[in-house]
Amino acid sequence: MTIPKELQRISEACWMLPPAYKDGMLVPALIYGTERLINEMENGVFEQVSNVATLPGIVRAAFCMPDGHWGYGFPIGGVAAFDAEDGVISPGGIGFDINCGMRLVTTNLRERDVKPRIEELINQLYRRVPAGVGGKGLLKTSHGEFRRLVEQGARWCVERGYGWEEDLELTEHRGCLEGADSKDVSDKAVQRGHNQVGTLGSGNHYLEIQVVREKNIYDRDAAEVMGITMPDQVVVMFHCGSRGFGHQVATGYLRKFLGVMTSKYGIPIRDRELACAPVNSPEGSAYFSAMKCAVNMAFANRQVILHRIREVFADVFGSRAEDLGMHQVYDVSHNTAKIETHEVNGEKRKLLVHRKGATRAFAPGMEDVPAAYKRIGQPVIIGGSMETGSYLLVGRETGAETFFSTCHGSGRVMSRRAAKRTFRGEKILQDMRNRGIYVRAVSMPGLAEEAGGAYKDVDDVVLATEVAGLTRRVVRFEPIGNVKG
Repeated sequence: MTIPKELQRISEACWMLPPAYKDGMLVPALIYGTERLINEMENGVFEQVSNVATLPGIVRAAFCMPDGHWGYGFPIGGVAAFDAEDGVISPGGIGFDINCGMRLVTTNLRERDVKPRIEELINQLYRRVPAGVGGKGLLKTSHGEFRRLVEQGARWCVERGYGWEEDLELTEHRGCLEGADSKDVSDKAVQRGHNQVGTLGSGNHYLEIQVVREKNIYDRDAAEVMGITMPDQVVVMFHCGSRGFGHQVATGYLRKFLGVMTSKYGIPIRDRELACAPVNSPEGSAYFSAMKCAVNMAFANRQVILHRIREVFADVFGSRAEDLGMHQVYDVSHNTAKIETHEVNGEKRKLLVHRKGATRAFAPGMEDVPAAYKRIGQPVIIGGSMETGSYLLVGRETGAETFFSTCHGSGRVMSRRAAKRTFRGEKILQDMRNRGIYVRAVSMPGLAEEAGGAYKDVDDVVLATEVAGLTRRVVRFEPIGNVKG
């Protein structure tokens, strides 16, 4: 990999490509990471993040987080904010799996309670939470009811008994982005999504049972606020999104934007994957509404999965989920665009913040942080590879530069195709079981794609965000059981 000679190190964990790097750049591109992480980044990351810096209405900089790697349009790990009146909206800056995100749930169980039953738990979860490409959920909705669901999000689920009222309070935006109108969603998208609520999907999506080790608690006060109160405590973390529904929304509007971007709005096409339209144009407004529907579908999807997890634990342990302490810590989104107010050059401005494979990380006291976490900051859930570990972080005041955004995971260093050539799923499965991690996977090639060696070191990535002042470590989790999509 060749690092651009124009790349300048401006702090311990932040690097800059100046506007002079590429014709048309309106702002610099800022890439976060240690020297080691920067040296591991694909050349495509530098090209993509500098392309983002050419989009109309961009504010301050185009950003790439330490887990950044080559993506579609934006790099995965990309963040950019656009003026809410004069800027653009770009599906390539949001992603195809709209609002893929993370949810974390506590229990009052310890490892010694769970380990003897880990195979039973994982096997039941594998049955109750369908995974894999095209997997259909146990919850069936008509097309009309699904359209209501995507307008209401997680609230639709809770009102029908698939969750608790407190889950909404501890979900980003209370599990629903306002302004979602299903008239802006195609029948094809509804057809693809209406039977997928309560499903994991494939790729890097997973459901994992994890353990907190005493040595891995970095901030005991913040951990206790979030329900992490004892060593060897068991938690459940999962990662999934809007499935085929979100993919179809993105696909359909990308085609529409390519048809109007230059001919109607005079925006030059530097990269077809960065097709965009003005935020307030008819096309931009319709996509924003449809994207919100996909965001809400993903919130509902994770809400139903949480309900199934509680059912499985209650069945296995013969106790109510309430008695097992199965409280949601938080639900965070990746792959979204949201209207937010941030300070730019001393002035409060409304911005449309795109986060593609990146996580919102609001600081203590900020308006959208749940009351329970106002003092410590918004929880940030970072998934590592299934072979390593994951993190719980919190946002910080010093994260303002990136519009309070941070990484979303460990980030790939190897393509899925290369991983399948390099690793064998059967060997990974056996090695993990030998290390005390019980895994159920839909396919062995799919397991190979997600080998630990295909990912960056999650400890390095998370530490880089801390050094850069974006987030602060609270707890590290270790896996003991995994359902892999």
